[in-house]
Amino acid sequence: MYIARQPIFNSSLEVYGYELLYRQSGDSSQFDGVSSQSATASVVTGLFESGAYQIVDNKRAFVNFDAEFLKADLSELIEPQRLIIEVLEDVVVDDELIDKIKMLKKEGYKIALDDFVEDYDDYPLVPYADIIKFDLIQTPLETLRLSVMKAIAANKILLAEKIESEDEFKQAKEMGFHLFQGYFFSRPKIIGKTNESKASSKVQYIRILNELKRPEPSYQALAEIIEKDVHLAYRVMKVISSRAGDDLIYSIKRALTYMGLKEIERWISILMIQDLGMGKPKELMTVSLIRAKFAEEIARHTSMKNVKHEAAMMGLFSTLDAMLDEPMEEALKDISIPLSIKEALIYEKGILQPISELMAAYERGDWQKADDMCMTIQLNAEILLNDYVESVKWAGEVVKLMTD
Repeated sequence: MYIARQPIFNSSLEVYGYELLYRQSGDSSQFDGVSSQSATASVVTGLFESGAYQIVDNKRAFVNFDAEFLKADLSELIEPQRLIIEVLEDVVVDDELIDKIKMLKKEGYKIALDDFVEDYDDYPLVPYADIIKFDLIQTPLETLRLSVMKAIAANKILLAEKIESEDEFKQAKEMGFHLFQGYFFSRPKIIGKTNESKASSKVQYIRILNELKRPEPSYQALAEIIEKDVHLAYRVMKVISSRAGDDLIYSIKRALTYMGLKEIERWISILMIQDLGMGKPKELMTVSLIRAKFAEEIARHTSMKNVKHEAAMMGLFSTLDAMLDEPMEEALKDISIPLSIKEALIYEKGILQPISELMAAYERGDWQKADDMCMTIQLNAEILLNDYVESVKWAGEVVKLMTD
């Protein structure tokens, strides 16, 4: 089974919930030639068994339900405050379905109408819907003004999905939409040079990363760089303390030697991403961390296990252009990282590119592409779900450590 998640934001770009994209197995790009009920049963069961909190990070899970599955009782495996039931656009509405939706609402479940293209006044499920989702590719914003006005007047929550640019986000927000889904948040907004504070922060991290890439890095030199930045020194000690347990760490240099060079590089890179991501949606850092761990796990299970460290850094740096609002080539300028990472992130080629493509396909729920990339790198697709869930869990733990 495949499960990936896509964030859904509120107007402040805080995560409201995640839509879960899923498929029963690796044999097709849709529902394996069987009913969508089977696929939904798989994802709901998966949520129930692995813990919804782990996959959706204590947020709401948006899950597609067809008519047949709505009439069953499996939805009740997940408590109402965690699950939002998305009614698929092709359901046949009858009295039995409406009665079931009424019952689910009484139990506290929220109902969303997925890919809504019906007439707002005539569609029989509108009165029972809490959330109405508009796909901005199928129904562009300029065609929705009347429906949006009516829905807002009826206190519906409006969700705009497939937003691909900040301009679309702003337009939808101004029109009255409450929730937003798409890849607009992870795209760079190229408006000129990086602001001075981010540029200064980047220079500091570049000095550390460049020292780490020397033939014989010096712990003393690393400690001296870090000690000149009180904020960075505190955060490094915080990371070490979380890993050292009861062992007392008395100095930056001692902390660095405790970690070892590879771990220093990993955590300095994470701290850099956090610093450069200030002012950006927190989800952008979370995506970077998920990709870092996911890429490392993919490499570990293939013939590329010897470049798993580079794969992790490639995943971590994959949103650096959006962090800095500049082209990726400029964002990676002067950072001493392996050529394989720059080839993948700037030129979309090289040894790490198949991992990058697989991650992108998995995030978007393009399961056919994911299957193709698994074949390319000779990866058993059955392990992807576990690797992804572990990556989400790890990213959540790191974010908590960084923000507590």
